[in-house]
Amino acid sequence: MFDVFLEQAAEFFIWDNAFFLFRAMMTTLFMTIVGCGLGFIFGMILIYLRKTPGLIFWPVRMTMIFYVEVFRRVPFLVLLFLVMFTVKGFGLDYSLFTIACISIVIISTAFIGEIIRGGLDSVHQTQWDTADAMNFSRLQTLCHVVLPQAWKVVLPPAFAFFVMFIKDTALTSQVGVLELTQAAKYYNNLGYSAILSFGTVLLLYFVLSYPMTRLGWWMEARLRDRRRDDDEVESGVTPYELRQT
Repeated sequence: MFDVFLEQAAEFFIWDNAFFLFRAMMTTLFMTIVGCGLGFIFGMILIYLRKTPGLIFWPVRMTMIFYVEVFRRVPFLVLLFLVMFTVKGFGLDYSLFTIACISIVIISTAFIGEIIRGGLDSVHQTQWDTADAMNFSRLQTLCHVVLPQAWKVVLPPAFAFFVMFIKDTALTSQVGVLELTQAAKYYNNLGYSAILSFGTVLLLYFVLSYPMTRLGWWMEARLRDRRRDDDEVESGVTPYELRQT
C-alpha cells in the first residue's frame, strides 16, 4: 500500500494539481465567509426584530422564533437538496455555488442568531432600562450599550460555528460543488490512492480551520484584556499600576 502511495506521490504533487486544490480550497473558504458573513448580518436583524417589544410586533417575534427553531433542527444536507430542487423548480439558473451559499446563509442565520441572542441576554436588563431612561433609541441601545458588553459572550461560539462550517461545506460536494472534498473524490476517481487524495485534503482543511481558530482566540483575548482595563480604570487604578504590582 505504501509503495503505491510513494509511487503516486511524485505524480500527484505537481503544479497543476496544486493549483486545482488551491482553487477548491478557496471555494471552500469563500463559501464559508459569504454564507456565515451574511448569516451574521441577517442573524443580527432577526434578533433585533425578535427582541422588539410591543403587541403589534408579536407576529414578527413568533415568526423569528419559528424560523430559528425550525432551521436549527434541519440537517444541512437536507436543506441543501431542498434549496437546489426549489431553485430548479422555479426555473432559476443559479450556479451550484450560489445554491450552496444560499443554503449556508439560511442555516447560519438561525444558528448565529441564537448565539447573538444568548450574548444579548447575558447583559443585565438594567442596561437596557438605563439606556431607555437616557432616551436612547432601541438601535442606539443595541449598538452603543448592549453589543459592546455582549461581544465577549458572542465571539467564542460564533467563531466555533464558523470553523465548524469550514468542515461542513464538505456536504456541498453531494450536489457537485467543486470544493475540497469534491476535489478529493475527483483524484480518487482518477486512480490516485484514497489515502493520498483524502489525506491531502484533510491537511488542507486543517490549514484553513486552524488559523481561523487562532484568530478567534486572539480576538477573544483582546476583548477580555480591554474589558479588564476598562474595569481597572473605573476602579480608579490605571492598568499600568496594577501590572506593576
